[in-house]
Amino acid sequence: MDGNGDSDAEGTVGRDLRPGWTTGACATAAAAAATAALFGGDFPDPVTITLPGGQQPAFALAVTARGDGWAEAGVIKDAGDDPDVTHGALVRARVWAGADGGGVVFRAGPGVGTVTLPGLPLPVGEPAINPVPRAMICAAVTAAAQAAGRVVGDLAPDLVVEIGIDNGEALARRTLNGRLGIIGGLSVLGTTGIVVPYSCGAWIASIHRGVDVARAAGLPHVAACTGRTSEATVARHYGLSEQALLDMGDFAGGTLKYLRRHPVPRLTIAGGFAKLGKLARGLMDLHSKRHAVDLDWLAGVLADLGADADLLAQARGANTALQVLHLADAAGLPVADRVATMARDVAVGVLGDAPITVDVLVIDRQGGIIGQAGGVADTHSPLPR
Repeated sequence: MDGNGDSDAEGTVGRDLRPGWTTGACATAAAAAATAALFGGDFPDPVTITLPGGQQPAFALAVTARGDGWAEAGVIKDAGDDPDVTHGALVRARVWAGADGGGVVFRAGPGVGTVTLPGLPLPVGEPAINPVPRAMICAAVTAAAQAAGRVVGDLAPDLVVEIGIDNGEALARRTLNGRLGIIGGLSVLGTTGIVVPYSCGAWIASIHRGVDVARAAGLPHVAACTGRTSEATVARHYGLSEQALLDMGDFAGGTLKYLRRHPVPRLTIAGGFAKLGKLARGLMDLHSKRHAVDLDWLAGVLADLGADADLLAQARGANTALQVLHLADAAGLPVADRVATMARDVAVGVLGDAPITVDVLVIDRQGGIIGQAGGVADTHSPLPR
């Protein structure tokens, strides 16, 4: 997922799971409380904020502190039932007076990263605090300043807001931040303020940002991979940099549709036999919970390759796609190559007229390339409509 794994998006698995709060919402609450204290009031505990959708959750404060000209508050992030690496992290906001007329200025505190590559929705050199959390924080500290009588009308106060996340630099190693050029810590994310457990949208958003970074860097070749093994194989095989690797996971549709609108010259799709078999069938979601391996379909592929009746019966009665692959290998039938070709045809059809050369690699569990289709010399043309 993008940055921390914040998952505030529509489209989920497990709608009965408990939602939580994004890093951006926690940072907003901490900044609001710190601003109230900076202007001479008590730390509001709990502190209530307004989310983009109009909800008004209240957050308990975990830490408070004041010094000479500054105030700080912290909130423990509760990501609900989402497997978010920042669940339980302490999100801090320290505020102090800024330059006259400067408005609200953001700083990266300990554990929050800095943008070092173009292509993200923030300029290089800026703290990795995304636009929606910035807007939420600005609104919250402005409301606190208004309540204290320190600003007139809707003018933003002249404040420096430093957001930090305890242990954020270590947690960031478990995210895609480094690949996206966010160095030194986590991102402060969120578009709604609410973490929806197991969100597909958050993962797809991360893929989109990966494409954006690759395009901004002028990379001529990216690889969309279904997992770590295929990713490592492709990087080694083609000598690709980390910024060229897209963690596609199960979201073939979200990857291909975004590339159709934001093309790169060359795309490699890489993954295991079973997942690419689903793409070869025309499926855009490769997750096992949404689509099981279709053994009858695989048997049909073997039939097209000349399999005899006995082999077809074994394939239809197999337990897994891997078993079918082993049966085909024993019979000398290049089923992995055929699946790669069919998956490439499907991908080309989704990409439409986008000027992208496509190749597909089928990777086994040991990281070996067992099937492939396309290559640098190929120029794809759309499938018939």
